[in-house]
Amino acid sequence: MPLQNPVNRPFKQVDVFTDKPYFGNALAVVLDGTGLSDAQMQRFAMWTNLAETTFILPPTPEAAAAGADYQVRIFTTAYEMPFAGHPTLGSCHAWLEHGGVPKNPARIVQQCKVGLVQIQRQGTRLAFAAPTLQRSVIASDLLPALLSALGLRAGQVVASQHLVNGPRYFGLLLDSAQTALELTPDFAAMKAVLARGGCSGVGVAAVEPAAPASGLILRSNREARAFGGQSSTSTLAAASASGASADTSSQALADEEEPSVEVRMFVSDLVVAEDPITGSFNASLAQWLIADGHAPRSYVAAQGTCIGREGRVYIEQDTSGQVWVGGDSVTCVDGQIRL
Repeated sequence: MPLQNPVNRPFKQVDVFTDKPYFGNALAVVLDGTGLSDAQMQRFAMWTNLAETTFILPPTPEAAAAGADYQVRIFTTAYEMPFAGHPTLGSCHAWLEHGGVPKNPARIVQQCKVGLVQIQRQGTRLAFAAPTLQRSVIASDLLPALLSALGLRAGQVVASQHLVNGPRYFGLLLDSAQTALELTPDFAAMKAVLARGGCSGVGVAAVEPAAPASGLILRSNREARAFGGQSSTSTLAAASASGASADTSSQALADEEEPSVEVRMFVSDLVVAEDPITGSFNASLAQWLIADGHAPRSYVAAQGTCIGREGRVYIEQDTSGQVWVGGDSVTCVDGQIRL
């Protein structure tokens, strides 16, 4: 639909899950989306050619009464999403930087299609409360085809789940970071499996070990660390044998801000076939891995390694059991768009 009487609107392009500009996941943010139709939003999102573009709006009266500070609409180049992680953090960063003032200084509340999402400040970072996760086993007729499309053997998969927290993903926990980093999927076959399963992507992850002597993970580069480790199960066993609790070890990892989980996300409908950093998948992944004992309650995940990004996702489960997904954001473009 052609624009009628376009106006200048405040606009930012933000890099999310990084403190280094151009090393994270880019997001376009229109800070005043009032008066735009769904078709106009979708057209602009297609034009930006980014994984997601968001539009900030006032919350609905019902959401405002429940505490919402603003509303965000999230669009890929092809459709609107009910929730996504890096658009949540990036939009909140842009809203605050543009002068947004939350009703509660300690907690920002975002309205989106999935409902109200709580966001808290963690120093210079923002973190969102992971939405409720629904998970189930991957259908037996889909899993072999999925592994084949990814080039995986069954023995390389520690666990698998169908994960839904708004977006729908297949999730695979692999035996090592080396396995994850070496994947070269057959994207045509993978997209066919994703379509059969009603999923927008398949995420893979590997939990890396801590160095037994010091409790700190190895500090060489991502690829070298991937090729020299033991399994996450043996790491937890080593921590127990040394008298250190899993929580203590995991907190040490998070305090060091060194990644102990390697993540990749392969998608069916983005401009590129591999998503740089996926907040919504990391949210569902963390809830699954922590609940099933595959990962500690606090860790840092790396994503984007194979495509030249340095995404860092900070996971923390609080004492109530709520999982928080945090990351840095930096503004790369600040100005106006005519829309």
